[in-house]
Amino acid sequence: MGSKNKLKRFKENETFKNVIQPKRDAIENGSFALKGKWATHFKNDYPIVLELGCGKGEYTIGLARQNQNKNYIGVDIKGARFWRGAKTSLEENLVNVAFLRTQIELIDSLFAENEVSEIWITFPDPQIKYKRTKHRLTNQDFLKKYKRILKPEGVVNLKTDSEFMHGYTLGLLHGLGLEIIYANHDVYKNEGSSKEVLEIQTFYENQYLEKEKPITYIQFRIN
Repeated sequence: MGSKNKLKRFKENETFKNVIQPKRDAIENGSFALKGKWATHFKNDYPIVLELGCGKGEYTIGLARQNQNKNYIGVDIKGARFWRGAKTSLEENLVNVAFLRTQIELIDSLFAENEVSEIWITFPDPQIKYKRTKHRLTNQDFLKKYKRILKPEGVVNLKTDSEFMHGYTLGLLHGLGLEIIYANHDVYKNEGSSKEVLEIQTFYENQYLEKEKPITYIQFRIN
């Protein structure tokens, strides 16, 4: 993407009512106004669901279309990417969608304890090299952050084409004694996955399927 196109998208994001771009100092000093008050942004008390590393926002929008009684927030640091999702949700008048531009490691400074009902992690970079372990979105440090913001009954969903990421996460969950609600090594060949898993496919997921890569899924609780 050219720099001019990126700048255009950044400027347009600033005009979108469904895009929130907090300053880092406001996050770190605790003055971010929506922490603990996300219901005021959506003007309802519906459950809040996050997609972490949302990219273009395809999954966030797909979930919002299926479940209009939940509020969905796509989280990513790359605003030029989620611009597409923000624009589409405005064009479709999806009032239950927002996009939050921030680093995921700050997530527990943006949401209060027990404020989030569900988390989706879709096709994250598996960070296969050992020295990149700290960047895996299901590592133990990230799980601690998710636990702080999730309701006691809240769930985390991991959908990925990476067998490594799937196996790493299952092993970690077993080692920590956490509740694995459901796990599937190939959602399109084995029965049992929900419509949220089967009926929403991103551009990259379609590419993986064309290469006959199995798509895996885990749903788990951290409490």
